[in-house]
Amino acid sequence: MIDWLSRIERLTRPVDDRTRAALQRRWDELPAHVKTPAQTLGRAGVGCEGTHGVFPRCNFACRPCYHSRDANHVRVDGAHTLAEVDRQIGYLSTVRAPHAHAQLIGGEVSLLDPDDHAAALLVMRRHGREPMSFTHGDFDYDYLRRLAIGPDGRRRFRRLSFAAHIDTTMVGRRGIRRADREQQLDGERRRFVEMFRRLRREHGVRFYLAHNMTVTPDNVDQIPELIGASRHFGFSMFSFQPAAYVGDERRWDRDYRTLEADRVWRKIEAGVGSALPYDVLQFGDVRCNRAAFGFYLGERWHSLLDPGDPADLQLRDSFFEWFGGMHFNAPRALLAVRLVRAVARHPRSVPMGLAWLRRTMRRVGGAWVLLRHRIVPTAFVMHRFMHADDVSRAWELLERGETSADPAVRETQERLKACAYAMAHPGTRRVVPACVQHSILDPAENVQLRRVLPLISRRPAERDAPGPAA
Repeated sequence: MIDWLSRIERLTRPVDDRTRAALQRRWDELPAHVKTPAQTLGRAGVGCEGTHGVFPRCNFACRPCYHSRDANHVRVDGAHTLAEVDRQIGYLSTVRAPHAHAQLIGGEVSLLDPDDHAAALLVMRRHGREPMSFTHGDFDYDYLRRLAIGPDGRRRFRRLSFAAHIDTTMVGRRGIRRADREQQLDGERRRFVEMFRRLRREHGVRFYLAHNMTVTPDNVDQIPELIGASRHFGFSMFSFQPAAYVGDERRWDRDYRTLEADRVWRKIEAGVGSALPYDVLQFGDVRCNRAAFGFYLGERWHSLLDPGDPADLQLRDSFFEWFGGMHFNAPRALLAVRLVRAVARHPRSVPMGLAWLRRTMRRVGGAWVLLRHRIVPTAFVMHRFMHADDVSRAWELLERGETSADPAVRETQERLKACAYAMAHPGTRRVVPACVQHSILDPAENVQLRRVLPLISRRPAERDAPGPAA
């Protein structure tokens, strides 16, 4: 009886002891300059994770391309994908926190058989991960249905998360092989979301959708138009990645170093029609990541927290202290018990939360605005990958335990240390930043995969593959 009660007590703790230890390790690893009150790493979570080398092939040709030139010569193989996902995510679950957000990413995920795709997501969930599939979105409803619904007609998932990469850098989309302006792709964006709406209507599968855009000198000025047109479609996040000199150098055809962070962020703000405070919640190094979380009420976007309101900042700090590390994607009944325990331990959280609600209602215009408009949570983020040659020099010195005297190289080293996006190498017992994976490790890895999984034949359903993934 005592052992049973002890297990229940541990299970319902607001934050798992392993998570607390992982958060402390992550905080200790961070460079001093990112240990700000807004920092989420080491306080709310350990960061995102991703797979690599599990299905590097893609059937698009994109400029620029973050994958090496050998990626498209590797066969998509379900058994390999499942084994590697299990190995990599299993390792992450042992050396990092027991729960995290993880991306099923590589080349094009929809080249996987739907059953293999579903099995990979279930493996990730089994290891405590909340998975998100990354895709160019050029697949049909039948594929999505077969992914979500098993042969027995029953749901495999209550909820699916996908990130769709749709922009003018991409070549090969069936509906429009090449697009000169982002506006030409609005129909593809709408079609993608409508597949998930249909899945929810017919089978009750909920969804979370992100929209990804590679930003180049050619399309940076089109960002406001893209946001204005597609924010009503059903995406919960808009993510922008300024192009970098990474991957297949044959596709580096512009001066990508002109894409400064402030320039891109101003374009995002112009599309939203509001300032986007990215200093309220920080993910690693602000030179890599900017994020603004909030919601639309009608045509206006509102920040979740007001950076100029000390009470909102106090609420943020208290949330990190009292609820940081809580697994909010736990089963609802279990989450409810954990929340009750956390609130009982920190009763001030209730009046603080109610006070924030009153302040927010005043900021948005009062209760009548809430009656007239539906709340639509929408986040805007920017991720800046680093150029491969910069990463190579910085990583080589970090591997030797050296800090560069060169300010540019030292900046890259600092950003790598604060990386919010990690990938696992169980064979060498290492977790590396994504920029290191793409800049240094991917090329050799894909050469090896090309030998192990040579592209001999293609499934009939696959289209011609003109180049590596975007």
